[in-house]
Amino acid sequence: MATGFRGAIFDVDGVLVDSPHERAWRDALKELMETQWSDVQPHTSYSPERFTPQVYQQVMSGKPRFSGAQAALEYFDVPDAETRSRTYGDRKQSMVIELIEAGEFTAYPDALRFIIAVKDAGIRVAAASSSKNAGLFLRQIRLDTFAQENGLESEQVTPALTLLEFFDADISGRDFARGKPHPEIFLTGASELGVPPEECFVVEDAVSGIQAAKAGGMAALGLSRADDEDLLGAAEPDVLVTSLDDVDLAALREGRLARRAA
Repeated sequence: MATGFRGAIFDVDGVLVDSPHERAWRDALKELMETQWSDVQPHTSYSPERFTPQVYQQVMSGKPRFSGAQAALEYFDVPDAETRSRTYGDRKQSMVIELIEAGEFTAYPDALRFIIAVKDAGIRVAAASSSKNAGLFLRQIRLDTFAQENGLESEQVTPALTLLEFFDADISGRDFARGKPHPEIFLTGASELGVPPEECFVVEDAVSGIQAAKAGGMAALGLSRADDEDLLGAAEPDVLVTSLDDVDLAALREGRLARRAA
């Protein structure tokens, strides 16, 4: 049993699943700029090639839908960004649902191995994503099938178990008064796990999420999957890894976040 950590809170997009959100945001803006916003496009700094993974990660990742939409439009100097954010956010949402239903996403194997190990260590787990689509992903991922295919034995993984059902709490997609980097979403997650914030750690791939975890008095495990180690490192997570396989599970069971020795 864990002696220091009793709760673990996971972001979803970019941590547990390789979601099509970035693709949907990029394609939705391209479509709008080529159609109903074509008259303003020449007056912006937008071009398809300027919408890079780094822009998504630095400007939009971790934010609620319309906040992310507005941030992107402001980044590209689109006029009336706040007003246009509703149209942009709604179009992205339609696109991402189409992609999810078509199965255009994958679960990260290292994340599934890690979350099983975390729960085997006696730590309760929660999903806490700003995305209202998180449940659509989580209920399509069969954790029992993954464990069987990878030779993982765990009493926590029962037949027909989805990743959504594996969580002890799921607060994804709720409307909070303040988004990340405010810690409200993670504090709510800790509360619903019944664990004090200081006995929780948060797994995040976005600067705003790391900042939110630390603002809530929680340990932050930063995960860099997008070649953004310098960016995430500047937010000062307690540990920064490029794969969750690199987390020291023995240290975790002792209540510490640490990298596994090479």
